[in-house]
Amino acid sequence: SDSSRGRGIFLISDMSQLIYDQQYVIQQYIKNPLLLGGFKFDLRLYVLVTSFFPLRCFLFHDGLVRFATDKYTNDPSSLSNLFSHLTNSSINKHSPSLNQHKDTVGAGC
Repeated sequence: SDSSRGRGIFLISDMSQLIYDQQYVIQQYIKNPLLLGGFKFDLRLYVLVTSFFPLRCFLFHDGLVRFATDKYTNDPSSLSNLFSHLTNSSINKHSPSLNQHKDTVGAGC
């Protein structure tokens, strides 16, 4: 699909900016997200559910943490900086600050 690997991801500040020419997945933006060292992040955890009644699930011991590569700001004029607002690896690998050392999270994010 077009939304894989960061394709088709964009941010808007008002629904009137949306062009109704195709189907979209729309999410409400969290204005004040939890940050690590000033950076947005997300966690990817892997869970196997083998039964719902009774509930039986297993959490895989490895997971993934993805970081934005620029520090977060909630200034509405910064919405065009996808490196600050998105944690998608396919987008952030193009960030000029990808390999710069960040005091709180290290290099490579």
